[in-house]
Amino acid sequence: MEVDLHCHSTASDGALAPAAVVARAHERGVRLLALTDHDTLDGLDEARATAQALDMRLVNGIELSCTWGGATIHVLGYAFDSEAPALCQSIAELHEGRWLRAAEIARRLEAKGMPGALQGARAIQGELGDSGNAPARPHFAEFLVRAGHVKDRAEAFRKWLGSGKLGDVKQHWPAMQQAIACLQQAGAWISLAHPWQYDFTRTKRRKLIADFAAAGGHALEVVNGMQPAEQVGGLAILAREFGLLASAGSDFHAPGDWSELGMYRPLPEDLSPLWTRFQHVQQPTAI
Repeated sequence: MEVDLHCHSTASDGALAPAAVVARAHERGVRLLALTDHDTLDGLDEARATAQALDMRLVNGIELSCTWGGATIHVLGYAFDSEAPALCQSIAELHEGRWLRAAEIARRLEAKGMPGALQGARAIQGELGDSGNAPARPHFAEFLVRAGHVKDRAEAFRKWLGSGKLGDVKQHWPAMQQAIACLQQAGAWISLAHPWQYDFTRTKRRKLIADFAAAGGHALEVVNGMQPAEQVGGLAILAREFGLLASAGSDFHAPGDWSELGMYRPLPEDLSPLWTRFQHVQQPTAI
């Protein structure tokens, strides 16, 4: 694909530095990229310098953590003013919240007989290229693997860190409506990230999307990596129902992980791609 609107670097929970993410995307044929690290813009300057050297288009991107219906969800912002006061203030608050969250995750793990999690997760983060941000759940998952508490990262999330588990700490996030309002004030195009990944019933997922649209959201991430085709179809139906644009991306975190840069299922042809609203590029072809 020539477009990828969802990927992560070591500025948050990815395995590659921002420059390496951009270079890898270029090698794989991506020509319009949005680096969407969690709750930070720290990687954008480095990513932009590399993109300019490679004659790629880099769009300002971010994935903001927030809450809705008692669950953590994520909204993606694009093509915004990175110096907008409301956005800068929100990011500063999220930065502090992520450190409080990391400390709480470590405290809970220690209470279950797994001490040293914060220091261990920080050490792993440092190996990748320390950004100064708090360690995220993938860093804690790697710590649990190395400390012998679980056999692999999948087990770490299944037993300790996944949705609804001990490490799923969400009290430090703003409400979804607040996150959307913050992005609106920065002039962003706003998409709801991976709506099918939340552990919701179909009714609750539809309610989430209805509330997202009512709050001023613009698009659904109809395609997230190589998710099952039936999920793409279900989200396409919801995008049509609520008159939302469609977004797509790999959600790349690391080589050999969930998906590769530029790799995701094609959008249904009748949907309006979000990226045409802020960049004029050729429609990507199916893989």
